[in-house]
Amino acid sequence: MDQPSFVNMRCTECPIRHRAVCARCDDDELSRLENMKSYKTFDAGEIIFWRGQPLDYVASLVDGVASLSKTLEDGRTQIVGLMLPSDFIGRPGRVEVDFDVTATTKVTLCRFERKPFERLVDDTPHVAQRLMELALDELDAARDWMVLLGRKTAREKIATFINMLVQRSLTDTNGNTLVVDLPMTRDQIANYIGLTLETVSRQFNSLKKEGVIGLSGRKQIEIMDLDALREATGDDAVLI
Repeated sequence: MDQPSFVNMRCTECPIRHRAVCARCDDDELSRLENMKSYKTFDAGEIIFWRGQPLDYVASLVDGVASLSKTLEDGRTQIVGLMLPSDFIGRPGRVEVDFDVTATTKVTLCRFERKPFERLVDDTPHVAQRLMELALDELDAARDWMVLLGRKTAREKIATFINMLVQRSLTDTNGNTLVVDLPMTRDQIANYIGLTLETVSRQFNSLKKEGVIGLSGRKQIEIMDLDALREATGDDAVLI
């Protein structure tokens, strides 16, 4: 169902306005988007798209977190990506959905019917350019994730996952401490980064004991030492 707080929101008031597919749009282009958009909210655990279903609309994720996954013939499921606010779901020119898309938390989408949106892309360079930028960012993230899954230790995987949340999420501050929402259960995190549940819990507790992070229940993480977190990722340079 539609989420009341977004129903009458104009594009200029949108919290992801300067990061989403519409980031470079001028007033006339925003007006065209206004006329074709609609909002829809999905509860945590609800399927947004099934792999193989017709792609009737594309969307920007306005609020919440969704997961991309593929299910193998024997029933095993692998999460292959996370969708965070401002990420774009769907590909203009495609007629079917490539992955299962599931709401990990409560999710609000700004949706555009695919065919009118494709016409907009064809004659609006600002939208086409931003789509290309988002696609290239996604490609870079996929390459980084190949390194994580293939080469990084368990500690580095957990640190990289937390740092990704810091980089991509709207963070709150508590004094000098960054606070980020944890959008997945530890079991989901284990599936996502290729570890066991026990290993995930052990690495979280290890980072907590070292004073790198603090755990506020199971839904939030406090970043106590950002430099130490960056170092724990194993990357040569991590920028925020």
